[in-house]
Amino acid sequence: MNGTSKTAAALANNRDAGQGSLIGYFPLGYPNLDASVDAAIAMCQNGVDVLELGIPYSDPVMDGIVIQEATAEALANGFKLKQTFDAIRRITEAVETPVLVMTYWNPVIQYGVEKFAEDLSDAGAAGLITPDLIPDEAGEWLEVSNRLELDRVFLATPTSSEKRMQAACELSRGFAYAVSTMGITGARTEVDQLARQVVQGIRSTNTNQNAAVGIGISTTDQVKEVNEYADAAIVGSAFVKAYQAGGLQALIEKVIELDPKK
Repeated sequence: MNGTSKTAAALANNRDAGQGSLIGYFPLGYPNLDASVDAAIAMCQNGVDVLELGIPYSDPVMDGIVIQEATAEALANGFKLKQTFDAIRRITEAVETPVLVMTYWNPVIQYGVEKFAEDLSDAGAAGLITPDLIPDEAGEWLEVSNRLELDRVFLATPTSSEKRMQAACELSRGFAYAVSTMGITGARTEVDQLARQVVQGIRSTNTNQNAAVGIGISTTDQVKEVNEYADAAIVGSAFVKAYQAGGLQALIEKVIELDPKK
């Protein structure tokens, strides 16, 4: 399934070059729409291999406090879901980096699954990360993403059954998202040993699916360590914190600091 995946191609290029990969999250609309577009482009220009663009949502059950505060600010400043596609277009016209949109499933349903996917494709996005959508309930998304050749990323967790792990890996395109700990996102001093177990679970499915580890990664050492046994490290809160502390320049410096390719 990785044949048409922009995301898988980016990870494979780094792997072939003997380099690690960095997937970077930033919330759309934070602190406002134009600033978030500028931040996303800067991240791509300074070392992020795949961009994870978060859609603000009023009930972000998986997000840690740093990201919750940022997305709440985006919503308070007037972010609307329909602005997503113009923002993606501006990013994809400026950089070649694959752009994956991270969204809870309810906004997609409200917008219309097929229309959302078509607008996503038209804007140049690579696909979707859907943290609260399980493959068993993803029929319409599977169908339309196949037709439009969009990447789709399902979660693999420490509590995933063998059957659920197999389904997540078979049906993901780009990578499967290995959740390193149970609970909400946010920087932690140590990436849990569970991360290695989840990646082993992904490898054991014999699907040749890429594994990217997220939740709790915030340091250069962690990014490098994860890339020793997985295909990419996903960083979110650390980038948002950097931006909160020092704006665009601090964000750029944090991306450069965490880039495993240097």
